[in-house]
Amino acid sequence: MKAKIKTKRKYKLFDYVLILIMLLVCFLTIYPMWYILVNSLAAPDVASLGAVAWWPSALSLDAYKVVFQNEYIVSGFLVTIGRTVLATTIHVLFTAMVAYGMSRNHLIGRKLYMKIAMITMFFNGGLIPNFILMLKLGLYNTFWVFVIPAMYTFYDMIIFISFFRTIPESLIESAKIDGASEYTIFWKILLPNCKAVIATIALFAGVYHWNDYYQGVIYIRDRSLQPLQTILYKLLAESSMTTQQQQAMLALGGSTPSATIKFASMVVATLPILFIYPFIQKYLVKGVMIGAIKG
Repeated sequence: MKAKIKTKRKYKLFDYVLILIMLLVCFLTIYPMWYILVNSLAAPDVASLGAVAWWPSALSLDAYKVVFQNEYIVSGFLVTIGRTVLATTIHVLFTAMVAYGMSRNHLIGRKLYMKIAMITMFFNGGLIPNFILMLKLGLYNTFWVFVIPAMYTFYDMIIFISFFRTIPESLIESAKIDGASEYTIFWKILLPNCKAVIATIALFAGVYHWNDYYQGVIYIRDRSLQPLQTILYKLLAESSMTTQQQQAMLALGGSTPSATIKFASMVVATLPILFIYPFIQKYLVKGVMIGAIKG
């Protein structure tokens, strides 16, 4: 048996330049997160001297203690978790049901419904009409303002439709011959076979609900109902604080600088999504490819 001859690859100048560019891109992507993390772990006396660039000379968890002692941050964290789980679940199920109906060619008025729904991708009523609508529907300053308006999006429906049309029509016809209703076909045949699409849509919706602060600013007056990102937004907006605000922040954090508290709040708000993403990454790639290639 002849021994395999291993040839050593010769790198060209272009390869080294490409490697340097990719390393630079990785550094620019990772460093902001590293900067926030190390500054959130800096001891109060170190943080008071200024921002830490690489690694603090002394570590402390005081900022995280302050974050979790703040009742509004804790309530905001719980609101964000509840909003993300409930709104994402309802969004996926409702959008999937609408997509299944729109994917059936025998649906009366399907083309008209598609045209009407497509308009929502390009036009909306604007801030003031939306605010009046939420007010008239009784959703203003309630938890459901996060859930009901986000039950459906046209783009996610298109991804579901693209997948449903890949299911052989003969399979659905066979189920109907066996006496299966439309609901049985949807729940027991289609949904179990579209885990990748569900994971993709759930990730899109989940990240949106977790990171959204705008609705909390516009539609929520009660601070106990504001999500974590809204509270964090208001905390970051205090970069140019008045003397009274600085005293309030000092009372909240004791000797802990306000900037360190802000960095710790960012870490608390970001880590859950970073931990969840690796577990559903394979479904995300598969789901996106389904919607892109077979659409």
